[in-house]
Amino acid sequence: MKRDRIICIFVLAATFAFAGAAQMYSQDKKDAGEAHKIVHFGDLKWTPIIKGCDVASVDGDMNADGTPFVIRIRCTDGSKIPAHWHPTDENVTVLKGTFLVGMGETFDETKMQTMNVGNFVSMPKEVRHYAMSKGETIVQVHGAGPFKVNWVNPSDVQPPDAAPAAARPKS
Repeated sequence: MKRDRIICIFVLAATFAFAGAAQMYSQDKKDAGEAHKIVHFGDLKWTPIIKGCDVASVDGDMNADGTPFVIRIRCTDGSKIPAHWHPTDENVTVLKGTFLVGMGETFDETKMQTMNVGNFVSMPKEVRHYAMSKGETIVQVHGAGPFKVNWVNPSDVQPPDAAPAAARPKS
């Protein structure tokens, strides 16, 4: 009788342990979400942001607070991104072309550092910086949202539909 009771307790303990492990495994699987997501370059939806540059969301929501995101920025040859800063860290990888990056509140081409394909820069939050592209350039930016751009001097920003500087009327 005592042996039967021990076997019964052992079987019950093993059953609970198995059930608990199965529940933990299924919860881990549920929390992990989908296995993977492939994003094809041709499926990206590009939106103009400033003169010569477009943005496309690759993954996540760049506007959601604390949420991981990945975006790409595509700029034509010679496009200039005026001095700006972000309230969160910005991580940039060059995928195509040449991207020049400078630090400070004033665009100064003589102080820019060249980033080629595969190069990476991590820009701490609130650091003032600016950029320029040589050749068609695509960079990938990732971080945690919200991804906001605060222009140091908003009058330096050319809207996407702005006429070239030489064709703009002088005021």
